[in-house]
Amino acid sequence: MDTNNELRLRLRFYKDVPENTAAVLQKFEDYKISNCDDYSVKTGGNHIWLNIKDNKKSYYSPHLHLELESKNENGTHIRGLFGPDPTLWTFFMFLHFIIAGVFLTFSGLAYSDYVLKNSMTFDFIVIGLMFFSWFLLYFIAKQIRESGHDQMNELESLFLKIIAS
Repeated sequence: MDTNNELRLRLRFYKDVPENTAAVLQKFEDYKISNCDDYSVKTGGNHIWLNIKDNKKSYYSPHLHLELESKNENGTHIRGLFGPDPTLWTFFMFLHFIIAGVFLTFSGLAYSDYVLKNSMTFDFIVIGLMFFSWFLLYFIAKQIRESGHDQMNELESLFLKIIAS
């Protein structure tokens, strides 16, 4: 998967497997029981989560979410989604909401100052800082994704290894 030309921060892939959903799910259950040295496998319904365990995990470590969809009796469509650690993702969303709130508040204040013919310099400085902060968060997230690229490849190869077994 070529991630260098991707604009999205959460990478997706799709794979069709010529086995039914129960058989594919059973492969992951078998792997969970036998070979969980560096990876954690969690299943729930037709969803599977592959995570890197604590000994190799760092703040930039990705996880892989797989969703199994039955195509027919002998076919399964797998939707894969790479993402950051859920705690890190929640933190980034919190920062985005704070920045958006400050941006909207100072946009309203700037309009009020414009109508009242007051100085809008401070309002525009804060609006500019929030705009800069959005781009900064994007580039930080891109850097985190790039740092976890090798582990993303490990999770993908683990996924392909389990499917092939």
